[in-house]
Amino acid sequence: MNLDFYKKQALQKQKEHKKFLDGLKKKPPKNLDYIVQETHDEVFDEIDCLQCANCCKTTGPLYTEKDIERISKHLRMKSADFEAKFLRVDEDNDKVLQNLPCFFLNSDNTCSIYEVRPKACREYPHTDRKKIYQINNLMLKNTVICPAAFEFVERMMKNIAK
Repeated sequence: MNLDFYKKQALQKQKEHKKFLDGLKKKPPKNLDYIVQETHDEVFDEIDCLQCANCCKTTGPLYTEKDIERISKHLRMKSADFEAKFLRVDEDNDKVLQNLPCFFLNSDNTCSIYEVRPKACREYPHTDRKKIYQINNLMLKNTVICPAAFEFVERMMKNIAK
């Protein structure tokens, strides 16, 4: 998977993608959630996240209190020890990873805590959510990081035009 290619494409198409996503927000088609789910499934039938893992290498998720409890329990650690070892508080006062790539990313791009991974990781790149237009800014950001998010927006443009 050529990440540089996808990143360049995404940056070149930012204005076009923004215009499309803003249009969805202004006038969402009646069956938008259905088209979103269908497009998401189509993209992930072709793209294997384990070939890339760019999200785990370059961006960190937010950790909710529930995430911290669940993961620290899984690792048999106290929540406070987990936070001290792996997390920091960012400028938005969110708990995020101290370092990237993610500590839990294995060399084969699998996740060592996959079964208990943070909610943000489970939902990434957010291409299967209802009312997708509510996360336009996030979706635009994700197209630069994630080839699947880029492909998703590209295909949504075609699928909505049908």
